[in-house]
Amino acid sequence: MQRVFITGASSGIGAALAQYYAGQGAALGLVARRQDVLEQLRAGLSHPERHRLYALDVNDHAALTAAAEDFIAAGGGADVVVASAGISQGTLTEHAEDQQVFEQVFATNVLATVATFTPFIATMKRQAQAGQRDLRLVGVASVAGIRGLPGAGAYSGSKAAVISYCESLRVELRASGIKVVTIVPGYIDTPMTQVNHYKMPFLMPAPRFAAKAGAAVARGSSYQVIPWQMGVVAKLLRLLPNWLYDLAFSKAPHKARKTKG
Repeated sequence: MQRVFITGASSGIGAALAQYYAGQGAALGLVARRQDVLEQLRAGLSHPERHRLYALDVNDHAALTAAAEDFIAAGGGADVVVASAGISQGTLTEHAEDQQVFEQVFATNVLATVATFTPFIATMKRQAQAGQRDLRLVGVASVAGIRGLPGAGAYSGSKAAVISYCESLRVELRASGIKVVTIVPGYIDTPMTQVNHYKMPFLMPAPRFAAKAGAAVARGSSYQVIPWQMGVVAKLLRLLPNWLYDLAFSKAPHKARKTKG
C-alpha cells in the first residue's frame, strides 16, 4: 500500500490527485486549511478509514512538520510526497499594495514546497537504504513559470522558482534513491482557472490530469508538462527571442488583481 502525503488537497489539482491515489489503494495524508472540507473529501474517497487529515495552513511550517511526522509515524514512512498547495493572483509591481500579494504567493507556492519536503527526506533516505524503491518528492509548478506573463509577476516568478528549486533538489538527491518529479500543468479545469476570463487552450479536466500526473510520478519522470500540447507550446515560447515574445504578449489578458490601485 502506497503512503502518499498531499498538500492543497481540498480542491483543484490536490483533490484530483487525492481521488486518483485513493483509487489506487493508497493511504493518504491530506493537508488543507479547512477541516470540514477535508472531511467531506475523505468521505468520498475509497477506503476513507485509511486517510489522515491535517487541517493547517502550509505557511505554518511548524504545523506542517508536525503533520509530516505524524504521517510518517502512523504509516512507518512515506512513498510519495506531493507539494500541490498553491495560489494565483494578478499582480502589478507599480502598485505598492501588491507587495503583500507577492509575498503571499511566494510563501505559499515556493517556501511551503520546501517546508513540505524537508521533514520527509531523512526518513525516505533511510527507506531507500533499506532497499525500498519508488520514493518520490513531487513539486507542482506551472507552464506560467516557463516565461513571465504580464500581470502575473508573482505567479510566474513563483512557479519558475519551483521549477528551478525542484531541479536543484533532484540533483542533490540523485544518489539517495529518492526521485524528484516536477509536474508542470497547463490549463487544468479547477477553481483556480474557472475565474479566468480569457481563452485557455488545451483545457484539461482535473481527473484526467491527475491520472497523467500519477503515471509520470510512477515512472519517476524528472519533468513533465501536462497536457503534452502545452509542452510543445512551452518549448516554442522558450525559443522566441525576447523582442518577439514581448511584442506577442504585450497585450495578453491579465489575471484580476486582489486589490485595485
